[in-house]
Amino acid sequence: MRLPRGLWKLLKEILRHLLRRPVAGLMVLARDPEGKILLVRRADSGSWALPGGTVEWGETFRTTAVRELREEAGAHVVSLGALRGAFSEPTRDPRFHAVTVVVEAQVAPQLDGPDNPLEIREAVFFAEGELPADFSHGTGDILRQILASPSVWE
Repeated sequence: MRLPRGLWKLLKEILRHLLRRPVAGLMVLARDPEGKILLVRRADSGSWALPGGTVEWGETFRTTAVRELREEAGAHVVSLGALRGAFSEPTRDPRFHAVTVVVEAQVAPQLDGPDNPLEIREAVFFAEGELPADFSHGTGDILRQILASPSVWE
């Protein structure tokens, strides 16, 4: 029997809470050719975040990065870059204990937009000096750290 995609996502979310194990996730510090940073506005909080999400069964971090950029922003990956950080603070994300790896990527300037407007409202490139102040799920702290240092881990 095949479950609808939305039901499958809900079931996985419930299992994460029941199993009480950290969730492996990925965020992408994606930049356009001008060096602007790609952010997405989340529908649940209305705040901004780096594109990313949980690693799906059978995926590598590389395939997760490409999939999440496509799903959340309609971004086309030009190249994947360096590992920028690993974040494991248990209280950063109120939903669950996320262990998040941050990688760099170069993306094309044209965005096709988010696949699911119930999850992501919009995707926008920002210059470093013009980043918004309202970040979701600890993204502001993560972004400040990776912009200040070539490599960060906790």
